[in-house]
Amino acid sequence: MAAAGQSLIVSHALPVVSRITTAAPASPYVALVFPLDLDLLRGLAATVPPARGTRSHDPFSITLCPTDPTMQDALTRYLDQCAKAETRQLLAPITRQELYARLLLGPHADALQKLLWHETTASRIFQATRAIQSDLSRALVVGDLADGVGMSNSAFFEHFKAVTGTSPLQYQKDLRLLHARDTLRCSDAKVSEVAFRVGYESSAQFSREYARKFGLSPRQDRAALVAE
Repeated sequence: MAAAGQSLIVSHALPVVSRITTAAPASPYVALVFPLDLDLLRGLAATVPPARGTRSHDPFSITLCPTDPTMQDALTRYLDQCAKAETRQLLAPITRQELYARLLLGPHADALQKLLWHETTASRIFQATRAIQSDLSRALVVGDLADGVGMSNSAFFEHFKAVTGTSPLQYQKDLRLLHARDTLRCSDAKVSEVAFRVGYESSAQFSREYARKFGLSPRQDRAALVAE
């Protein structure tokens, strides 16, 4: 659980549901999501010292640590620069590059460097998760995923579970259900139509698995959101 002043890096898209547990009008919950540009990170990584950790502990998905004051300062400056037209084009890109450099120099460096280079297990599993996400309706063949990232089936399965906490098939199923939930809550599409979009051939099976994951059927979940 992240606390105030901490920063969290998620290297691989994980099929999880998060929840805000503490917030009040006088003390609101505020979080900043900053998508990472891996190409920019790779361009900077060659000029910074090697990370402190060792590559033997390769698999990872989440790293959590206190945010360095210099990083907080850079983030504040970046947001201020993005808010003003006269600084958005000139200063904000420079500060953005500073943010990436500080990530590679700070406590997240080891995790990020594992993700950047193609020969690492973390990077290979990242490629596999991206392939699954690219088309959730496609039937998943684990052997094809393993071949695509240059691993044996057994090694791929073992490392995939170490990084994501689940099997490839369960990973796809969880992403399908989360995507379906977002679609149901943001559109008027029929339940059967949403089920088909994410790869289910049976609306009944979709409803069963949806209720097993979220505690409510798709229709009940949509109604609960409307009631809120």
